[in-house]
Amino acid sequence: MNTSHTAREIDTSRPHSARMYDYYLGGKDHFEVDKKAAEAVAEAYPGIFVCARENRAFMHRATRVLAREHGIRQWLDIGTGIPTEPNLHQVAQSEIPEARVVYADNDPLVLKYAERLMRSSPQGRTTYIEADVNDPGALIESEELAAVLDMSRPVALSLNALMHFVTDAQDPYGIVEGLLAILPAGSALALSHCTPDFDPETWEKVTAIYTDAGTPVQFRAQKDVARFFDGLDLLDPGITVGHRWRPDAGSGTEQDSEPPTDAQVSLWTGVGIKR
Repeated sequence: MNTSHTAREIDTSRPHSARMYDYYLGGKDHFEVDKKAAEAVAEAYPGIFVCARENRAFMHRATRVLAREHGIRQWLDIGTGIPTEPNLHQVAQSEIPEARVVYADNDPLVLKYAERLMRSSPQGRTTYIEADVNDPGALIESEELAAVLDMSRPVALSLNALMHFVTDAQDPYGIVEGLLAILPAGSALALSHCTPDFDPETWEKVTAIYTDAGTPVQFRAQKDVARFFDGLDLLDPGITVGHRWRPDAGSGTEQDSEPPTDAQVSLWTGVGIKR
């Protein structure tokens, strides 16, 4: 792990979205305050556990498709979250052993477990950067990123369940556009985003829980999620609910029962290629 990072104190007085997500996935890297907030979300929206699992499964499939079908060899994963195996680099390097991955997150708890993200294949490379998507310039200009990624070659920008934590006041579309602008042609955007489209009343409750916990959120409709892909060539099947995006690519999870409903998943997903 890069020793230049200085771990900030972990605030356990209020819930954190990354630790709540860990709870949804059945992990152990969260605190009681996170568990209580996550359980409040689950009471309002029982599908949250399905949504979290399908989000991870989409990431796995999108990574495989980009590696297999589009020759991507480099990934920039922002909003990494607490490591949950298989991590993105493990999926990418299972397809392309020489794949290179840069992870970025602003949660000090992720930094604590970042060593898990550094276990690259011998042929590839990975690193972790403590950075915030709201300051994309600092991230792109970081020495750690330059040491791993060749920015003259295509890069997959992975933004999974991240942009609903960036409100319109923070210029989410400008942030994504700016990140894509510095990537060369042939690069990709893989994005997932929670939505109220299938159950607005429930998602109003979820929004209130996160906001009251000190984490502003803005869950968006399909047309607003599609805006993140302006100017890109969308891969089939376009902007679709998470479990419906290329299920034949291998989900990373196994379904033992009936497929989930769109309302349970409530996650728009898509992958686009930069011309």
